[in-house]
Order: sequence, then structure tokens, then C-alpha cells
Amino acid sequence: MLDALSRLRTTALDELSHATSPAELEAIRVKTLGKKGELTLILRGLGQMDNEQRATLGAQANAFKEEFAQSLTARMEQLKQAELTQRLEREWVDVTLPGRPRPPGTLHPITKAQNEIIAIFTAMGFPPASGPEVESDWHNFEALNIPPDHPAREMHDTFYLPPSPDGRKRLLRTHTSPVQIRVMEGRQPPLRAIAPGKVFRCDSDLTHTPMFHQVEGFLVDEGVHFGQLKGLLETFLIRFFERPLPVRFRPSFFPFTEPSAEVDMGCLFCAGQGCRVCKKTGWLEVLGCGLIHPNVLTNVGIDRERYTGFAFGMGVERLAMLKYGFPDLRALFENDTRFLTRYA
Repeated sequence: MLDALSRLRTTALDELSHATSPAELEAIRVKTLGKKGELTLILRGLGQMDNEQRATLGAQANAFKEEFAQSLTARMEQLKQAELTQRLEREWVDVTLPGRPRPPGTLHPITKAQNEIIAIFTAMGFPPASGPEVESDWHNFEALNIPPDHPAREMHDTFYLPPSPDGRKRLLRTHTSPVQIRVMEGRQPPLRAIAPGKVFRCDSDLTHTPMFHQVEGFLVDEGVHFGQLKGLLETFLIRFFERPLPVRFRPSFFPFTEPSAEVDMGCLFCAGQGCRVCKKTGWLEVLGCGLIHPNVLTNVGIDRERYTGFAFGMGVERLAMLKYGFPDLRALFENDTRFLTRYA
């Protein structure tokens, strides 16, 4: 038994010294000291030995275990150090080289378009205003002359929230027109502002998303008429798209304006000849507008006999699609860096 233990010691320590990986070291450890290892087989013979031989074999076996553990740890450290040295040689960095600057960050196409819209209207005397995205039914619908049975109030169009503590209906605003109400409440003309911001509707397809951005604008003063509104919007479209554009106003209906109109501009892609984008009409619808309904002025405490006003609203995503020329509105919200880089 002592001879077998001596041979095992010589063999095991030699194998440890020649091992080339942690996995190989583990295999040697299991083969030597495991439950079915060679040392275990040797120690099973202790019962057949007298007390003196058993004591001698036990002492030598314990000394071997300690020597083996120390050799295993030392060899493991050598292999780890060798691996680290190889990695450092392979992955070294010359810190004296000049740095590589990262590409500069860019604005999202929606942000770019919205900033440009704000800049154009601010230059024409319309300061930006803001309001809460969680609105009351009064500000979002009732004050804007939208009756209780209007389809826009249905749950398939509007995200309703639990009522406020005082029982009033609450919702995610469906347009930025409530900001117009908040600006006019408790104040007297002349008043003018634009209201850029997020709005929310239950809708999602190629040209609609549940959350999108609008810019609402209005002016209230004495003697305001539709011709002023027409000149303002024509000027805006020419400045935003940076080219002369044919513009037309089509009669329409909005509860908060009377008369109301949809605004079309000549198609940018076919120069009015008719294409897939404009559905062969030569025109693209870009915004809605009209003279503020007298009921809206009454709701905010403004004398409807003395003052008139106009209002307009546009979708930022739609204008961005037309200006930058991408086909699917949903691409704006997918965070694809290839798309964002292309339209930066």
C-alpha cells in the first residue's frame, strides 16, 4: 500500500506540472482524490493492516493530500497568469495614440421637424405654450364645443383614465387644443400662441400611431378674419418645405371652428402630376384650420360679439414624413439606428 501511494504521488504531481488548462487540472483532481479516485482505492485497504501500518499509511496519505492541494493551487495560478499574459499581449492598447471621437449625436426627425415648426411660428409672433397631457373632459371636449354624443368621445378613439378625486372625467388628451382653452381662460385678447406636444388616440397603422405629436395654434383679437389665417398658413408651408407650393383650402367641419377648412398643398413627389403618395390627386392634406367657434369664446369668458379668432392644427409626424420622404410612420418609433442615421 505504501508503494502504491508513493507511485500515485509521483504520477499525480507530474501530471499536475504538465497540465495545460484548468479543465485538465480538474480532471486530474477527480481522478486522484475523487470518491472513486486512486487515493480512495488505496485507503480502502486500511482495514486489512495492523495499527502501526495503518497509522503510517494514514499519515502519508494526509501529507500527500496537502501536497497535492498546494501543487494544484500553484499550477492553477500559473495557468491563470499565463492566460492573462496572452490576453494582454493580444488585446493591448497603445494609450499614446490619439483618441477616436465618437460620431456626434443627432436629433430625432420628429424633434427636428417640431423645432422647425416652433421656430417658424415664433418668428411670426406666436409664442409656444404648454399644458398637461392628462386632461379633464372639460378642457379636451366640452369647452371646445364637442358635444357629448360626438364620435371622438368614444372609448375606441380616446384613452380614458379613472376620474379625479372630485369625480371629473379624465383622459389622455386627444389633441393639443386644450392648451388653447387654458391660455384663453381668465384672460382677454389680444391672445396668440402655439401648443406643441404629445397627444394620444386609439389608432395604429401605416399613417397613425397611438401617441403622436401635434402643433396647435390660435389668435384672438378684434377684426380677425379668414384671409389672415390663409396668408399665415401659406407662408408657413413655404418656409417649412423651403420651396414655393400651391396651397388650397377645402371646406370641412370641426366642432370648435366655423367656418372650417382642410389645407392641402401640392404633392412634393410628383409636382401635381399624380402619384401613389397623393393617390393620383396631385394634392397632400397637411393640416386643419378655421375661425374659432363663438361658443368656444363664450366658454372661456371672451366677448364673442367683440372678438373673433382663428385656429389651426397639424401633425408633426405627417409633416416630417413629407419633408424627409419616408413611407411608414411607425418607423419613427422603432429606434432603428439605421433609419435614424439616414434621416438625421
